[in-house]
Amino acid sequence: MLLLRPTAIVQRTFKASTRKFSTETSQLRRTGLYDFHLENKAKMVPFAGYSMPLSYGDVGQVASHNHVRTDAGLFDVGHMVQSNFRGATATQFLEWLTPSSLSSLKPYSSILSVILNEKGGIIDDTIVTKHAEDAFYVVTNAGRKDRDLAWFQEKLEQWNTSENAKDGSVEMEVLENWGLLALQGPRAASYLQALTSFDLQKLTFGTSAFVPLEGFNLHVARGGYTGEDGFEISIPPSETVEVAKILMKYPVQLTGLGARDSLRLEAGMCLYGNDLDEDTSPVEAGLSWVIGKDRKETGEFVGAEIVREHLRSSPPRRRVGFVIDGAPARQGAKIFSGDESVGIITSGIPSPTLNKNIAMGYVKNGLHKKGTELEVEVRNRRRRAAVTSMPFIKPNYWRG
Repeated sequence: MLLLRPTAIVQRTFKASTRKFSTETSQLRRTGLYDFHLENKAKMVPFAGYSMPLSYGDVGQVASHNHVRTDAGLFDVGHMVQSNFRGATATQFLEWLTPSSLSSLKPYSSILSVILNEKGGIIDDTIVTKHAEDAFYVVTNAGRKDRDLAWFQEKLEQWNTSENAKDGSVEMEVLENWGLLALQGPRAASYLQALTSFDLQKLTFGTSAFVPLEGFNLHVARGGYTGEDGFEISIPPSETVEVAKILMKYPVQLTGLGARDSLRLEAGMCLYGNDLDEDTSPVEAGLSWVIGKDRKETGEFVGAEIVREHLRSSPPRRRVGFVIDGAPARQGAKIFSGDESVGIITSGIPSPTLNKNIAMGYVKNGLHKKGTELEVEVRNRRRRAAVTSMPFIKPNYWRG
């Protein structure tokens, strides 16, 4: 029975969690694939200020999820914000905005990072790709677009009028209306390889290249949000629909937000607004690994003082994974140790792959060790919740 329920549950979750976006904007934005989605019988829902596909036709969330785990799925992630940062001091500028070590990053390599506020809280999580010392490609979340772009502009003005820019200023270019497609799954590489002369075996997880694809020359990064091998393909606006149709030549299944959420949670990945926010530090979020080793003690980045304090003396709370008995715990469910409320669930689903209820949330520091037995309140009942390591499934990234 567990596997019969997630479709309705995920639909309710997205309706509840995305209502705020439909009220914050008078008209939902559309990606370049909006008409393409309708032609493929997509059920559209508001998400991050956009009208986005939840599912397609009569294919349920679980079937779609399983297809990505066993074959390949294609996701429209064109709502994400793609930007280029260029300039002689671009590396130093982005190392001021993030705690990551970008100086040592090799060309055409990517890293997950976080943009921090002055208190060490996470304004957004981001993928930063280094093309050269003076050129970076940065992807941020659609739901944080206004906040992120205002922050970038504010910090660019500070940087470019300071001594930091004595060797050259930095400029930002937002790639408005560009497409972004994520091809994910164990067969993604074989399908994409059939469309290009580029040897994809040389493109390992966390690297990117400009790849010839059926007459197009596209930026292709190996990675994704599912825990599977896959690629994220950046596409100029005029080419997005045609590239999507090319990728559908094979038994690639269009995949919507419902499956994307369950796939990312099984992979232990955060969703901004659920699992991350401006009151949460990267240490609390279990993202200390994005902080460069050379920067933990002496790095000069926004929010460094609070981050270093959390690294030295441990943060007040920690993000952890759970396996939960009985009914699935959803966002907002309280976590208990005895009679004491010790945390809250931020994301939770019945896992289609594991046939278990999984969740992530924050608990008081000291209760975050694997195997710790706690309880979660679901439907007015306490249910056993065991702290477990994440990701919940073994990732299948191509590392060569």
